[in-house]
Amino acid sequence: MKINLQEMTIEELKAFAAEKGEKPFRGKQLFKWIHGGAADFDEMTDLPAGFRKLLKEETTIRSAEIIRSQKDSRDGTEKFLYRLGDGETVEGVFMKYRYGNSLCLSSQVGCRMGCTFCASTIDGLVRNLTAAEMLAQVYEAERKTGEKIGHIVVMGMGEPFDNYENLNRFLRLLHSPEGRKMSYRNMTVSTSGILPGIRRFGEDFPAAGLAVSLHRLTDEGRSEIMPVNRSYPLDELLDACREYTEKTGRRITFEYALIRGVNDRDEDVELMKRRLRGMLCHVNLIPLNNVEENSFTGSSRARAGEIGEKLIRSGIPATVRRELGSEIDGACGQLRRRTAAENME
Repeated sequence: MKINLQEMTIEELKAFAAEKGEKPFRGKQLFKWIHGGAADFDEMTDLPAGFRKLLKEETTIRSAEIIRSQKDSRDGTEKFLYRLGDGETVEGVFMKYRYGNSLCLSSQVGCRMGCTFCASTIDGLVRNLTAAEMLAQVYEAERKTGEKIGHIVVMGMGEPFDNYENLNRFLRLLHSPEGRKMSYRNMTVSTSGILPGIRRFGEDFPAAGLAVSLHRLTDEGRSEIMPVNRSYPLDELLDACREYTEKTGRRITFEYALIRGVNDRDEDVELMKRRLRGMLCHVNLIPLNNVEENSFTGSSRARAGEIGEKLIRSGIPATVRRELGSEIDGACGQLRRRTAAENME
């Protein structure tokens, strides 16, 4: 199996170059090429020809390829299906905003969290993604679109804090001053509520953004749709969120997928107001994308707007997520499952 250079730090690449009989500074050159968008070793023209030949024979800098995409003709949102080296697939979504381009990317193949409204978790967890496979989602999307990505959201398939070590390396590589130089402030990681991960993330990445999938405001209700709540109950989760905001000074985004008749009732809004008032937070209201495999129906955008206005009047910042990609398989995991089903026909 070829050595993957994409997830190595500069120091690791310097050591690798020295091991192959080259000056250590060649490792720094390699790092700059890899994270500057080079697609193959032939582009690395300042490396000796003999070293490039060795690199092609023994190593790789590609960890994923886009095998299918869907593009919304109205807003430019594009959804990608990536094939990894072992044939597994994950999804990513390229989105255009007035502040720049953003990519929502995956951290695992599948997911073991078991959220009942999510397509990603239907087949369970297959495996964690490596840091290289997360980086590849960014770089392959840029090659496909021809545009730079200035913001990333780790909110695709998987629970990022269930794959913390690879997530940590990925974020640091993307931030590296010798490479992509992406600011931590332009990175957001979303969790279903893994408390040890929230606390560690606050220590390791105090400048990055944190989003927490909330969705219901009682233990009984949240446990019904998010089994993680049985391990990390709501009171403990909200306490950890308060600790995070006090430590970092950064507000938390609470993701709230609106499910008709389940969590969009007036009593649900009152619970939100009571439980979140006074917190340094922002509520992102998301009319749920319908998934064929479950019986949930998303709330209307009009209802989402009403809920948002009620929260704002009570002093809780809230927005309704901009409707992007309505022409494509919007829910996370849908394109992967659709492609798998088509291949079986």
